[in-house]
Formats: sequence, structure tokens, C-alpha cells
Amino acid sequence: MPIPRLQLFELEDQEWFPATPRDLATDYLSFVETKFALHRPVVPLLRELLRTTSSDAVVDLCSGGSGPIERVRQALADEGLEVRFTLTDRYPNLHAFERVAAASNGGITFVADSVDATAVPHTLRGVRTLFNAFHHFAPDDAVAVLRDAARAGQPIGVFEMIQERSAQSLVPMVVLTPLLVLFATPFIRPFQWRRLLWTYLLPAVPLTCWWDGVVSQLRAYTVPELERLASLVGVDGYVWRAGRARIGSTPGQLTYLLGWPSR
Repeated sequence: MPIPRLQLFELEDQEWFPATPRDLATDYLSFVETKFALHRPVVPLLRELLRTTSSDAVVDLCSGGSGPIERVRQALADEGLEVRFTLTDRYPNLHAFERVAAASNGGITFVADSVDATAVPHTLRGVRTLFNAFHHFAPDDAVAVLRDAARAGQPIGVFEMIQERSAQSLVPMVVLTPLLVLFATPFIRPFQWRRLLWTYLLPAVPLTCWWDGVVSQLRAYTVPELERLASLVGVDGYVWRAGRARIGSTPGQLTYLLGWPSR
């Protein structure tokens, strides 16, 4: 039985939170997503959304450290789908954005200015995606994100690789997250001295990942909750589908919500 959803605050969401530990924490999350190939169940879902809507562009919202974008783009390219990705965020991690864009041979670009997921500029056209970011939004704001996409006539895919709220999944998060950050940090590229400083001497990164990880778990939406949020959008001619998909051989599951214009 799920734990009741708690709309607590995450440090990375706060305007006052320093940019350096925020960027280093999102780097860690991107490393984990890439290392354990958490993106794999996303690929067929996003492929379906792209083909259903005849889209060849993706606007990624709340991109953080870029997450699994490069792996997803490459997986789609291996299947013959050349898709242009644009990274955006309310607090852009420009170091990560620049690095990923430079390595993509033009397949990935980014917006350097702040982009609000509830009011995306109309110049950004394509399938909107959120990877492990939708839980940041309180229900009213989450509906606003979906409604903004629907009113703009743009498809949207919400992909959450966070386990649903339960004591069974929360306890390992509480116990293991700081240890995993300490272990993983030497393997995160590119190497940065400041990463060692803010992880081992001033442990802001493990503490940030620990707090935000626990809060993320407590904020995660269940499939019925996603369906209810979609039902509140109130835009005609838009189709919604929510569900779960297994993440490879791991015990984890991806929770997703897809939306697209029916015409």
C-alpha cells in the first residue's frame, strides 16, 4: 500500500540553493541513469509517441544534468529515427548542457535561459519530455505542465524512474544513497576537483542527493494519480495513457504518462 504523497521541498528546486552543489548533484543523477541504463524502457514509449505524432524533435524539460538524453537519442538513431533534442531547465546546468551538445554532432542543442515547464515558449516545438522531474511539481502545477503542452498542441511524455511510495523502497533510499554518492564520485566524468571538494571535504553533494532522493520518493505519483491529473487538463482532442514498464532485469519499474493530440 503506497505511503500518502507528501509535497515536501527539494533543495535543487530552491532559488537560494548554490549552483555548484546543484549541478554536481544532477551530474550524479545523470551518471546513475546512464550507468544502469535506466532509459531502456523509455525508448519504445518515446518511439511510439514520435511516430504517432510524426515528430522528429524533442524538447526536454527540467533536463538537470541532461539525464539519459544522449543514450535515448542514440538508441532511437540505431532504430533509424534521427531526432533532434533540445535541453531546457529552470536552472540550466550549462556545463553539462555544453558538454553533451558538443559530443552529439548537432543532435542535441540547449536553451541557456531559464525555461518554465508550465509556460514553455511557443518557439520550442516537438515532443515534450520530462525524465525523473514530474514529481517535483505539486498537483496543480503538474496539471499546468500537462495543460500547457495540450494547449500548444504538443505531445508530452512523462517518465519517472523513481519507485512508487512504499516503505520497502524508501528504506534502501535512506540508507544507501550517501554511500552510493561517495562510491560513484571518482568515476563521474569529466573529472573535477570541485566534485571531490563538495563530496568528501564539504559533503554537500551526498547530503543533497540523500535529502532530494528521499523527498522524490515521497513525492512520486502513482499511475492512478497520473491518470487523475490528466483528467483535470480539460483540453479537448487530447489523448492520455499512463502505465508502468519494467526496467530491464532490475526490480524497479518505470512509471509513465503519455499525451498527444488525437487529430
